[in-house]
Amino acid sequence: MTLENLSLLNYKNFETVSFQFDSKINCLVGNNGVGKTNVLDAIYHLSFGKSYFNPLTIQNIKHGEAFFVVEGNYTKKNREEKIIISAKRGQKKVIKRNGKLYAKFSEHIGFLPLVIISPSDRDLIIEGSETRRKFINGVISQGDSNYLQTLLNYNKVLTQRNSLLKYFAINNTHNQETLDIYNLQLHDLGTTIFEKRKKFLEEFMPIFLKRYQSISNSKESVMLSYKSQLNENELLVLLEENAAKDKITQYSNYGIHKDDLNFEIEEHPIKKFGSQGQQKSYLIALKLAQFDFIKSHSKVNPILLMDDIFDKLDELRVAQIISLVKNEDFGQLFISDTHADRTENVIKKIHQSYKMFKL
Repeated sequence: MTLENLSLLNYKNFETVSFQFDSKINCLVGNNGVGKTNVLDAIYHLSFGKSYFNPLTIQNIKHGEAFFVVEGNYTKKNREEKIIISAKRGQKKVIKRNGKLYAKFSEHIGFLPLVIISPSDRDLIIEGSETRRKFINGVISQGDSNYLQTLLNYNKVLTQRNSLLKYFAINNTHNQETLDIYNLQLHDLGTTIFEKRKKFLEEFMPIFLKRYQSISNSKESVMLSYKSQLNENELLVLLEENAAKDKITQYSNYGIHKDDLNFEIEEHPIKKFGSQGQQKSYLIALKLAQFDFIKSHSKVNPILLMDDIFDKLDELRVAQIISLVKNEDFGQLFISDTHADRTENVIKKIHQSYKMFKL
């Protein structure tokens, strides 16, 4: 799959700009603040219907303007595909594929597989469990639309159950029959998600370990494990056993919305014991494993975005990562960097076609 060209209108810092891309490597270079990351984010927007860095639609409209339009023309499996995303202040965002509106945004997820590597990925290590759950959900959803719909249904029932618990507290009442209905729905939906997450991690783990070893030259051992309350017992049992706690807290304390991933290096949490370079290598290995996983399930080469790839990595490790494009059928790659010469020196060694865009 290839993004042939991109057009932006009133998107973030751009008034109007267009790009014609190379089918292999595209380098966006320039000083900080010129919009390199914004171009990558527009490409991400076309795949996911939202910004990677700022999910609030209105904040992606250029200051002082009423709307934005992002348009991309792709070649996928020898077929041309045009995706247009537009948003107007005070109105819902619109996604069109070849001129046809999507009924639901979720129908678009996975159609244009994409993986992004960015300095902000460090949030996966330093932030709370929600960030890591979003990572799992993002990887699985690109290849499994049923998973995404099940997750949306689960979150809807979870919201309803939490509202019911608050209603009980405010009105000093209790209706076990209604609670039982929500418990059973959460159990059914949550168990399906748990099993898919568990299966995903079983497949993902060896891919991740292989990627990390190739990036770090096998210097240290790392681990990735799935933490879930459903490893302890069935969700229905957990909900029933902890009904009193939920009633006091007015919140559902058990379920797949509490799942997490454990990131370890040399059997210790990487958040506390990993250097910045080790953390960066860990995150890049995660993202490259994500690429491998999505590729194997979608039978399409995802687009790979590398934002500020030299941040906290030396040129040798960067060269190792970018050389993957030469050694494997990696598809299309987009890189942003502040130093044009540094980027071009690394790219030239790969002997692939490339384009430099100076912003």
